[in-house]
Amino acid sequence: MDIAKSYLNEYSKNKGFIAHQIDSYNDFVERRLQKTVDEIAKITIELPTGEELTIKLGKVSIERAQINEADGSVRAIYPSETRLRNLTYSTPIFVEMTPVFEEREHDTETVEIGEIPIMVKSCLCPLSKMTRTELIKAGEDPYDPGGYFIVNGTERVIVLSEEIAPNKLILQKKADEITARINCEKSGYIQRHVFERCPEGIITAKFANLVKTPIPIIVLMKALGLETDKEVIEAIGTEEEDIEDVYINIYDTQIANREEALDYIGKKMKVRMKEQREERATQLLNNYLLAHLGNEPKDSIKKAKFLGLVIRKLILLHKGKIKEDDIDHYSNKRLKMPGDLLEILFRSIIMGRWGLIARLQYNYQKMMKRGRKLLKLQSVVVSDVLTKQIMRAMATGNWVGGKTGVCQRLERSNFVRTISHLRSVVSPLSSTQEHFEARELHATQWGRLCAVRTPEGQSIGLRNFLALGAQVTIPSNEADKTKVLSTLKSLGVEIEQENKQSKVEQHDRNLY
Repeated sequence: MDIAKSYLNEYSKNKGFIAHQIDSYNDFVERRLQKTVDEIAKITIELPTGEELTIKLGKVSIERAQINEADGSVRAIYPSETRLRNLTYSTPIFVEMTPVFEEREHDTETVEIGEIPIMVKSCLCPLSKMTRTELIKAGEDPYDPGGYFIVNGTERVIVLSEEIAPNKLILQKKADEITARINCEKSGYIQRHVFERCPEGIITAKFANLVKTPIPIIVLMKALGLETDKEVIEAIGTEEEDIEDVYINIYDTQIANREEALDYIGKKMKVRMKEQREERATQLLNNYLLAHLGNEPKDSIKKAKFLGLVIRKLILLHKGKIKEDDIDHYSNKRLKMPGDLLEILFRSIIMGRWGLIARLQYNYQKMMKRGRKLLKLQSVVVSDVLTKQIMRAMATGNWVGGKTGVCQRLERSNFVRTISHLRSVVSPLSSTQEHFEARELHATQWGRLCAVRTPEGQSIGLRNFLALGAQVTIPSNEADKTKVLSTLKSLGVEIEQENKQSKVEQHDRNLY
């Protein structure tokens, strides 16, 4: 008992039971906001005169929480006051914008694009650096763990969401149906791919707008640059006794070269004009097929070799030489944390159909019709768009992609219930359906999820809670990936390098 008590005391002091919530939010604020803006890079506006205005996006800056009083005064505000006055604990976001018109850069403006909610005890919250005495003076509970938001005076928590691991191939076998699935994630967007082996031995692929019209996987490999049958067989790398399955797929396609493969894909996309088929098919392969491997022409060979790996695994699974993957194994799961979910929401609001960028373009064109060429950017940026949509999602729990219950009202019946709610994990599966295997306790959950704590009724097994000593890491950044690659190289691992000037890249340049 004394050992357990001392462990809990040390754990709460060093890491904290809700460190995953705060660390994820801090990562979103310090790194992901800037990363999202950098990916957008610039906004192009077509003027009524036929000219173009480009707005370059620069550094993102965030201020501390402040309140503008009715008398015009501005002062710092703490969470306790927002609770009492039914306010939202939030802070404005500013982005540096530089207009470029007639090949000349104009003065950079720092523009407010909206407000985001502040997580209590995060890097944006002054409570994170206060002592016990200072917390009491500020009207705060010194034992409050933080890790939640205050929206319209109500404490809200973003619960962890359990999802299938992205960018990981999952093999499944049900009777005669043999499939390989992978959810490719890049820049917050997920593209689902399904590779299926038909009873006749033909392997097809479904992705993007080709879900209803599957494409033979050999056609994709040839369209990506492996034009000869020898190159295709080498990429698959199967054993001699399994080569017959490969021959069946190659013979069935009857595609001689890359141009024929691209034309075949263009027809499946229902592009009528022959001149446009090759271009549209190339865009599809670059932007939507295995996007996590890259979206440049130089990445085509890498994608083709990955498809070869898919074929080999499906053949081996059919022959019984390898086992199917256990989709309920926790190595095949990932947890979406507050930072991940806020990044997805922020990106969709900025780049959505009626998002911030679309409204900026519309407002600028509207003002330009009145005869003015250069406007103050703050006058055309509708900051309420970002603020209202984020706050609506936080208040209702309705998220991007039709998700519901993402943000919930924090339980405050007692301290233990509060901690457990901040450490809860929710499955995306519907509670109205059976899902027997998903609800059962899996051996790999030991040490990660609590084996006992789960609600009775419809949500049993679908709503879980992190184990007492479980920790959740945040996604690695590019610097960490570089360190891992350098370590692997030092251990003798050979990392495949892309061709600087492949024939696929040269072909695509000629095409455009």
